[in-house]
Amino acid sequence: MISNEVSTICDQTLEMIKLVRTNSDDIDFINLVKLLDADLKIKDGEDHDFYNQFNSIDAIKHVVVLYLNNEAVGCGAIKKFDDCTTEIKRMYTLNESRGKGVASKILLELELWSKELLFDKCILETGKMQPDAISLYKKNNYTITPNYGQYKNVSNSVCFEKHLNQ
Repeated sequence: MISNEVSTICDQTLEMIKLVRTNSDDIDFINLVKLLDADLKIKDGEDHDFYNQFNSIDAIKHVVVLYLNNEAVGCGAIKKFDDCTTEIKRMYTLNESRGKGVASKILLELELWSKELLFDKCILETGKMQPDAISLYKKNNYTITPNYGQYKNVSNSVCFEKHLNQ
C-alpha cells in the first residue's frame, strides 16, 4: 500500500486535514465509492448502467483519500489513460463536507501525483446532470474538450482536460 500522508491545519475552521495516497484496496476509499455510486445512480437515472461499467475500482494504483478530523470525507483517483495522460476517476465528497474545499484539495493532490509520475495532462468525464462537478473543474482551470473514448457520442457527458506543465 502506498502511503504518503500530508497534514495541514485549515486556519478558518481549525479542522485537521490529512491527504493520504493509497490504492483501491483502502477500506475508506471503498466505502466512499459506495456512497458515490448510490448518489450517481440517482443523478444518472436511466444512464447509470452505461456509466457504471467504466467505474470499476479494481486495481487502481493511485488513490487519494482526504480526512477531516480523522474522518474520511472525500476521495479521488487517477488511472493511466495514455503515455502522457492520466484520467481523474471516482471523485467524491460527503454532502456534509462540501463547500470546504475538499474536492479541490483532492484534485490538486491528484494533479501533483500525475506530474510526479511524469504525465503532462489530466482528463476526466462528468455528467451534464452534475453542475457541482462541472463548477469544480472549471474553478480548477480545467477546460471542456471534445468527448473522448467511450464518451465520444454520449450527449450527457462533459469531458475536461488540464495541461499540468503550464
